Amino acid sequence: MRKLWPLLMAGSVGAMGVQAAYADQYQLLVGSYTAGQSEGIYRLGFDSASGQLAAKPLQVINSENPSWLTLSRDQRHLYVVNENGPGQMDPVGRVSSFAIDPKSHQLSLINQVQSLGNEPTHSSLSADASHLFVSNYSVSEDPGGTLAVLPVGADGTLRPVVQMSSHPSSRVNPERQMSAHVHSTVSSPDGRFVFSNDLGADRVFVYHFDPKANKDRPLVPAEPAFVQLPPGSGPRHLLFSADGKHAWLTMEMSAQVAVFDYSNGTLKQTQMVELAAGQPVSDKAAAALHASTDGKFLYVSNRGTANQLLVFAIDGATGQLKELQRRSVDGDHPREFSLDPSGKFLLIANQKSNQIVVLERDPSSGLLGKTVQKLPMDAPSDLKFLLRQ
Repeated sequence: MRKLWPLLMAGSVGAMGVQAAYADQYQLLVGSYTAGQSEGIYRLGFDSASGQLAAKPLQVINSENPSWLTLSRDQRHLYVVNENGPGQMDPVGRVSSFAIDPKSHQLSLINQVQSLGNEPTHSSLSADASHLFVSNYSVSEDPGGTLAVLPVGADGTLRPVVQMSSHPSSRVNPERQMSAHVHSTVSSPDGRFVFSNDLGADRVFVYHFDPKANKDRPLVPAEPAFVQLPPGSGPRHLLFSADGKHAWLTMEMSAQVAVFDYSNGTLKQTQMVELAAGQPVSDKAAAALHASTDGKFLYVSNRGTANQLLVFAIDGATGQLKELQRRSVDGDHPREFSLDPSGKFLLIANQKSNQIVVLERDPSSGLLGKTVQKLPMDAPSDLKFLLRQ
């Protein structure tokens, strides 16, 4: 027994070491623009102990301009907008569906349908996963942006568009607001309402979602039908707090974040936060926003010539924001970013400098620290972590 005991201990420690190592390993999906060298969607390994992304992809999926990735809640399906439009290799906006193997995380194409609009830039699933809301941004004035609604089968199959909505533009900015430009659409926490953020209209449009009443036209304008934002502000992305009582909205053109109280389909503004007060227009290009899993901190990217991430403390009672930090993204055009599952790192998709940058993060203070890695990646646009099954 004395001879065998050390061997048993060694085996036990080895197993624990393997389990500990496995606990630090995650996989990251990267969407990108494919006008340059990118092939489409990349699946990369990520070590949350070191903050390092593996340089060699685990999988590469050929896809045209897969700029935004939407995971189903059970992570068995991935929905991708193919941000195509006139003048591109594929001039037709499309949406693709992929199955994700629960063990290997290997992606395989289920089907692809047209989005019936140009440059689809965002998608989200309804709370019951029965429909996908696709935001056709449409760079050019004609035909302008639209919201498209696509039914989704239980097996992840996308059905053709069943409903389209368009909005009148504000026409405040003659270069960017002469027509609608739907930038994102998200559901309320309870799934009963849908909010469509239109950069070209300076409004967030509100819909009732009721597929049981009419499965082919599940969206009906709410009352009131929209939230008015400042002229020329250009609303982009809306995020609800985990408790569903508050929401934050980035306004791309004015580089602001609006804070709202939320109740029963109604957004009531309580604060307006400046990301680039007193700075030139070139510094104003607000984009992504994400909250920490504990709900204590909000992170917002500002592109343009600023190229910063701003860190805010969230007041738990009011949802209002207090600025804590401004941090360079160490690159150009942070289109999207993601907190890793451990909360110890923040990863940035710097689209124009062709890199994914990994920053250290202090989970207790929310502050961002040193740059851990700069991984070359052509025109990355979205980052989504896969959680282990």
